[in-house]
Amino acid sequence: MAKKTTFIQELQDKTIKELVQMRKTFRQEHYSFKMKNAIKGLKETHKIGDAKIKIARINTVLTHKIKQQNGGNMK
Repeated sequence: MAKKTTFIQELQDKTIKELVQMRKTFRQEHYSFKMKNAIKGLKETHKIGDAKIKIARINTVLTHKIKQQNGGNMK
């Protein structure tokens, strides 16, 4: 459980540009895993879900940072 907390803390220390770049990287990785799994070439299928969860966490922190930057006036 401590691993999740450190990943989120790591995300909170990053800038918005860094978070967007990380999200892009994990999206490419997620797509790669899905394609490998489709041709039965992926042995560790849990990596698909892990990448998806990391993307969701990045999106959450990114949204929070953007709201803070805009003063909470985001609709």
